[in-house]
Amino acid sequence: MSTPLGFETPPRLRHFVEALDALLGPGRGPALDETRVVAQGSELLRELVSHDDWLPQQAAQPDPQYYRQYLLYRDPAARFSVVSFVWGPGQSTPIHDHTVWGLIGLLRGAEISQDYQRRADGRLEKAGEARRLETGVVTAVSPTLGDIHQVFNAYDDRVSIGIHVYGADIGAVDRSVFTPEGAVKPFRSGYANAA
Repeated sequence: MSTPLGFETPPRLRHFVEALDALLGPGRGPALDETRVVAQGSELLRELVSHDDWLPQQAAQPDPQYYRQYLLYRDPAARFSVVSFVWGPGQSTPIHDHTVWGLIGLLRGAEISQDYQRRADGRLEKAGEARRLETGVVTAVSPTLGDIHQVFNAYDDRVSIGIHVYGADIGAVDRSVFTPEGAVKPFRSGYANAA
């Protein structure tokens, strides 16, 4: 198994991918027990991000202007993908959704995540307080759990890196970014290192 970076998959990542593959089984779609996948997948991801000795340097490079998403593994059947999400100092995402289940684990640094919900008039409003995710913490997103948020690097002076796992090839999924007024713009995130 090799990564899209052209290097052999690190053993810790390979173990995670194999365990998640077994958890998901051969199917996908309505038969998938999202609650079980989120609970057990979170434990697997927590174990992976508890060690900071495996991420290839090529998948940890920040950009001076924009956050980067590096593809680490794409399941051949597109059941899931694993990416490193690299934040330069002070960088943030727009308000966005995912449309599939996702697990977010912090490998280095910290992120601040602010959830949003739609009001009856279509505008977005903050849903609860912003959460600070520290190294080793794992959280989940999905259309059933809450899927619209904005994320920030918690630091203005250093890089933060999250390992994100999604229930699809997230770089190829049609998603949306939002303005607080509720305007929607479609996008596909792609990857910094793969087509």
